[in-house]
Amino acid sequence: MKILVTGGLGFIGSHTVVELQQIGHDVVIIDNCSNSSTEVLKGISNITGKTPLFEEFDLRDKSKVQDFFSRHNDIAGVIHFAASKAVGESVKEPLLYYENNLVTLIYILQELQKKEKASFIFSSSCTVYGQADELPITENAPVKPAASPYGNTKQVGEEIIRDICSIQPHLNAISLRYFNPIGAHPTAEIGELPLGVPANLVPFITQTGIGLREELSVFGNDYPTPDGTAVRDYIHVVDLAKAHVIALERLIKENNTSNYEVFNVGTGTGSSVLEVIKSYEKVANKPLKYKIVDKREGDVTAAYADTDKANNVLGWKAESTLDEAMASAWKWEQKIRS
Repeated sequence: MKILVTGGLGFIGSHTVVELQQIGHDVVIIDNCSNSSTEVLKGISNITGKTPLFEEFDLRDKSKVQDFFSRHNDIAGVIHFAASKAVGESVKEPLLYYENNLVTLIYILQELQKKEKASFIFSSSCTVYGQADELPITENAPVKPAASPYGNTKQVGEEIIRDICSIQPHLNAISLRYFNPIGAHPTAEIGELPLGVPANLVPFITQTGIGLREELSVFGNDYPTPDGTAVRDYIHVVDLAKAHVIALERLIKENNTSNYEVFNVGTGTGSSVLEVIKSYEKVANKPLKYKIVDKREGDVTAAYADTDKANNVLGWKAESTLDEAMASAWKWEQKIRS
């Protein structure tokens, strides 16, 4: 089938394109390359032996979205990654985030509602839960007021999808609320390519390890956790990519129990910042230079997934360990700096 992947040159998107191609789907990518590079196409084709169709344009241009769907009227499913994703930037540029993350979603859904049948996978986030009242976090945990405009776009995005699905029975959608994707493809052909200073922990660790950064700042060591540092659920990006493919297949094969479903995608295990550093030191076989600094405003203490629903209903389970994910991230960092 022909599948559209928006933001398909990005970190999670590119790995998902690979997984889709490897089970025989034809993939079309839309990406405006604002946070990615067309070089990623080479990495994808090196892995799969097939270069996906690629169209470079901005999904905020409604006429171009309409034109795309008129030319590709055989799109069977959409996996929607394209979005701005930096929490700090969203606080400084809220209107940019609302436009880029919500207007684009609306334009795509407007095209899908014209079709006789449509399958839609939304890239959501565990940020919708904020600091959850109970751990691990289930899909029934309350959605808390967002701590940032970025988080709010994920909450509102889910609401928009739920509302359109409630009146369009032929539109089937799944929101995947995922936790902290890390790592890279085992071939080291594709991986995380942050522009400028990384906002995520693992690329900052690997860039420090390779000598690009002087040292890592650990934000706070007085959290109520075993070692005092914040705890997150770190999931290998290839495992996460496979979850998107399984979710899409669920909709295409009509195995869904309602036309809008939500799943948490994580490992079910929380790891502290210091545990992640120790994992890097283990796989790289050398120490990492870091210092403890003040907490960041808005950071939650701990977040990790209850994966029962994803495991038993969706039929997906994370397979890779933290060390395996970290080893792939380190292999990727060494390759792109060589």
